[in-house]
Amino acid sequence: MAKQDFYATLGVARDASADDLKKAYRKLAMKYHPDRNPGDTAAEAKFKELNEAYDILKDDQKRAAYDRFGHAAFEGGGPGAGGFGGFEGGLGDIFDQMFGDMMGGGRRGGRQRTGADVRAQVEISLPEAFSGTKISLKVPSRIACEACDGTGSQDKTRSADTCPTCHGAGKVRAQQGFFLVERACPTCSGTGKIVRNPCKVCRGAGTVQRERNLSVDIPAGIEDGTRLRVPGQGEAGGQGVPNGDLYVHVGVRPHEIFHRDGATVVCRMPLSMTRAALGGEVEVPVVDGSRATITVSPGTQTGDQQRLRGKGFSVLRSAARGDMYVQFAVETPRKLSRRQRELLEEFEREGGGETNAAHPETEGFFGKVRDFFEGRG
Repeated sequence: MAKQDFYATLGVARDASADDLKKAYRKLAMKYHPDRNPGDTAAEAKFKELNEAYDILKDDQKRAAYDRFGHAAFEGGGPGAGGFGGFEGGLGDIFDQMFGDMMGGGRRGGRQRTGADVRAQVEISLPEAFSGTKISLKVPSRIACEACDGTGSQDKTRSADTCPTCHGAGKVRAQQGFFLVERACPTCSGTGKIVRNPCKVCRGAGTVQRERNLSVDIPAGIEDGTRLRVPGQGEAGGQGVPNGDLYVHVGVRPHEIFHRDGATVVCRMPLSMTRAALGGEVEVPVVDGSRATITVSPGTQTGDQQRLRGKGFSVLRSAARGDMYVQFAVETPRKLSRRQRELLEEFEREGGGETNAAHPETEGFFGKVRDFFEGRG
């Protein structure tokens, strides 16, 4: 029988915070605790499931492994095959893939270490998403220490000894219950080296915490929720290690006139009752800031629409544009002057009532109503 998703077990969303996880676990654990349900095997099984789920999700590293690999990350025969019995080919590879950058430790197979990645969230307007824009970011991150030129050494040399704790690997392993957990070496902070004459400013790390001002180009046509990667603009690795990357998550604010669906733009346009009946030319706004003139057909109804080719949204990394649709919404006046009322009453007497053939939907509706009552009779 397949295991239930751990998030579903706790009844939380996948992006739930640590506090939300704790609250959900405590509430359910209290409900299904064996002391409160003596002799209830189902409650006991549920309690065990809750403990297993919370034990994984409360730990950031285990949670990250679960988010990527699911239950297979903690079972034999998971990714890499070998499970716990063969750590080098199983869970060890998972940790290498996921936490090599985060811990600053070396990677297997000769892959180079890098500084940690940095993530930022920005929000732009729909016109900015259409034309593209440049944003300024203040990013708190670690940068190369200026005092030692990023070497970590007081005399600005790269001379360092192999760490005696991790023997240069940058990582150490520790047994926690039935888990073998890999962490950054506490002696060398994951560098694998010990600086002989550490810099007094960065204390041998080669990096210091600073806030940087960055300028990031947002391309035209970007969609809400897009993630941009800016190589080399993450945290400094220190001691000759390449920088990490900057990931910018872009949100696009809703617009008061236009609704976007990919490269298609929809504009809902109100029409007066008389304009819809008589037709004529009207001017509509376009997302690029221009205007377009369209012809409204006589007898236009709510929900009718017109297509303007090539007037939609810009397509990412392309000169093409989508189409724009103008959707009409016919408005009935709420207040009438005496003269307006007289004219509408005259219109009604001249055949503008419910049975007029000029109102096919109205006539069809009342025909169905008549048939309905006759059928019941």
